[in-house]
Amino acid sequence: MYVGRDMTELSMMPKTDWKDSELAFFHHSLQQMVPYLNAEGQSIHREIVEEIESRGGLNRGEADYTHGTKVSYD
Repeated sequence: MYVGRDMTELSMMPKTDWKDSELAFFHHSLQQMVPYLNAEGQSIHREIVEEIESRGGLNRGEADYTHGTKVSYD
């Protein structure tokens, strides 16, 4: 279950201030609804993807005993 800031709060701040977990969660959520998004939703999703790409993706650099290499938003 996602525990974090909701889209209302996040939409009032630049994507550069979002946490990786927030980017991952909303990217996954919007990706599931792509066929149904209007132009504004598509624009928000594109901005999220661009921010993820500018950070070099969502992969963790190293795994340890508590974390895998994939960013988890749960």
